[in-house]
Amino acid sequence: MCGIVGYIGSKQAAPIILDGLAKLEYRGYDSAGMAVYDGEKGKICTAKAAGRLKMLVHLTHGGEMMKGFAGIGHTRWATHGAPSDLNAHPHTNKEGTIAVVHNGIIENYISLKKKLTDKGYEFVSETDTEVLAKLFDYYYKGNPLEAVTKVLHRVEGSYALGIMFSDFPGELYAARKDSPLIVGQNEDGCFIASDVPAILKYTRKVYYMENQEVACLKADALRFYSVDEEEVEKSAVTIDWDAEAAEKAGYEHFMLKEMYEQPKTVTDTISPRIRNNDIVIEELNMSDEELRSVKKIHIVACGSAYHTGVTAKYVIEGLARIPVEVDVASEFRYRNPILEEGAMVIVISQSGETADTLAALREAKKRGCKVLGIVNVVGSSIARESDSVMYTWAGPEIAVATTKAYSAQLVTLYLLAMKLAKLKGTVGQETFDKLLTELCCLPDQIEMLLAQKEKIQHFANRYVGAKDIFFIGRGIDYAISLEGSLKLKEISYVHSEAYAAGELKHGTISLIEEGTLVVALSTQEELFQKTISNIVEVKARGAFVMAVTNEGNKAIEKAADYVVYLPETCPWFTNSLAIIPLQLFAYYVAVGRGCDVDKPRNLAKSVTVE
Repeated sequence: MCGIVGYIGSKQAAPIILDGLAKLEYRGYDSAGMAVYDGEKGKICTAKAAGRLKMLVHLTHGGEMMKGFAGIGHTRWATHGAPSDLNAHPHTNKEGTIAVVHNGIIENYISLKKKLTDKGYEFVSETDTEVLAKLFDYYYKGNPLEAVTKVLHRVEGSYALGIMFSDFPGELYAARKDSPLIVGQNEDGCFIASDVPAILKYTRKVYYMENQEVACLKADALRFYSVDEEEVEKSAVTIDWDAEAAEKAGYEHFMLKEMYEQPKTVTDTISPRIRNNDIVIEELNMSDEELRSVKKIHIVACGSAYHTGVTAKYVIEGLARIPVEVDVASEFRYRNPILEEGAMVIVISQSGETADTLAALREAKKRGCKVLGIVNVVGSSIARESDSVMYTWAGPEIAVATTKAYSAQLVTLYLLAMKLAKLKGTVGQETFDKLLTELCCLPDQIEMLLAQKEKIQHFANRYVGAKDIFFIGRGIDYAISLEGSLKLKEISYVHSEAYAAGELKHGTISLIEEGTLVVALSTQEELFQKTISNIVEVKARGAFVMAVTNEGNKAIEKAADYVVYLPETCPWFTNSLAIIPLQLFAYYVAVGRGCDVDKPRNLAKSVTVE
């Protein structure tokens, strides 16, 4: 997630902004920039640099080259447009008299850009934020507040904004909707920031902005307004976190914080693609006819991304009736795969730089296949080299073990499966509408499951000393068993394996002994009895069984020792819910064992070498 810092007061702004941006480096970014009003020159001066923040620090000599008492700064994590000096924030109007920094996504920027272009505006970057700078220019008639509120009425999506007008050098403006932004104040001036740690060094007195609120900051005053320009009274909050805790928003670890961000991540990923009760994926860049002509799909990925592919195989084949093969990327490129005419290859990667997945992409293209990339980083190698792209709007993950990016990949694949099914005519409108309704319910249902963390924590504490844990499931439950097992072994270092439950009698059951924990997934109604039979088998060998199943499957209580119930949803979407208790279980086992949850040994966030 991008970072914003702004300051106006009696001190030099640039060093304060750079210091604040440094406190936000944990959020992830690929470029940085700053705008400061220079009173001697009578204009807004900007400096921008791709890469780490130290590049901007070096460029501005630690801020000494940018004199002024008011400014805004930004660390950008690329969404629209590759990381570059040109795409870095702040963005300005043509004359450089208005500067803006922005976190979030402007969903209707394409239509806004077209309207502005028709009115003679020229664009130099690939970002959605430049549209805002030009839109502020269009509406500015001498009243900054009026211009800001008019823009907010026009834009759709999420935003946290910092805005400067050279005509009003003694004022900074801020606004937010669905993207965090706080305002701080001390005896020297006022601040804006996207998170507390950026300004904790300077003040503990902060105001939390609500959706569609506007703030006007002066060196010695603060005012807040509604989107209709009505003044709003707000009360300050005193922050009592220490700096390290503030960076994690009060969570003990980034992984836990990111688990709790999953409802928003799922919402951010699906909501821009659902319009008028239909699925619209503009960035897919494929016509309906091209999608209808797909005869077979090959999904290629590594690690957790591979596990989303295994789930997608069941979902796509079940809904769209298109045959799907799933390959570990490192195997795909060496097995001489048969890629027939009409096949589409889907490569999945959080970073967009995973070496084996990128190599598989190139192999598929070399063989004449269309490649769809599902990635989280705009401008990444996979995004650039794929024929088509679907982005997962998860934002950057700090913890090495993925949680929210995995959930974003799952719902992205659901969207694709549903679109293919509708185009192929394999689901009727009534079924499609029901699927869409169930999909939109997932964020709230995930939130409900996260609320059960104390219950899961209590159970996990019993298995801190476990040496072997097994996960079993049938059908789509096998796919989630794979991810649950990986999450546990990644961060707790407990040996864990996932097996298709029907394979137990083919060797695996010999490993079950007295006290062994078996986690049994059972979310597919037609397979309930089969899975219960497998639970009975392992119980007979002394296993202790934790079952994860749907509400209403009370029969499982007679076989399992401990049951976690999931809210009712479409059978194709159950993995988005089942993963939540498994993530929490892995997390609390790792915490109990004293492991470094965010940075497990020997693992990297992005594997960019073979």
